[in-house]
Amino acid sequence: MIRKIALSALIAALYAGITAVLAPISFGPVQFRVAEAMTLLPFLIPEAIPGLFVGCLLSNFLGGFGLIDVVLGSFATLLAAWLTSRMPNLRLAAAPPVFVNALIVGGYLAVITEMPMIISMAYIGFSQAVICFALGIPLCKFLSRAKAVNSRLLSKKEIAPGVWVEK
Repeated sequence: MIRKIALSALIAALYAGITAVLAPISFGPVQFRVAEAMTLLPFLIPEAIPGLFVGCLLSNFLGGFGLIDVVLGSFATLLAAWLTSRMPNLRLAAAPPVFVNALIVGGYLAVITEMPMIISMAYIGFSQAVICFALGIPLCKFLSRAKAVNSRLLSKKEIAPGVWVEK
């Protein structure tokens, strides 16, 4: 239990730290939040779900668009992380963060910034897709192949290319 809490805390700290360091590109109506690559971790590590939620919550307190961003943005990350953990394969695991954030974050950013809804959703969806598919999938593949990480942290195991089973 202590290991799970520590792992969640580590993921929260990494998410918040990466977002803070890259703040100029992490917030705004057009954003590339590099820490969102970690939203695929729940596919491999269930403890990532609360860690991502807390990391996003902390990040959205630092910058962004106030209380609506803290509440709705953090909820979007929590929902996307939970859905990601339920996906049958890594490629599909990248879809929930893209769609959930495009709809929720893109939706409230359109209202706040008075940008057309479809454009706001497209910007957020595009940036999420770039981050999740170009960074998140390679990150998860690396972690699943790293024996030290795999044997200690991962709750799912790849038994053949694209075939995952519970440990």
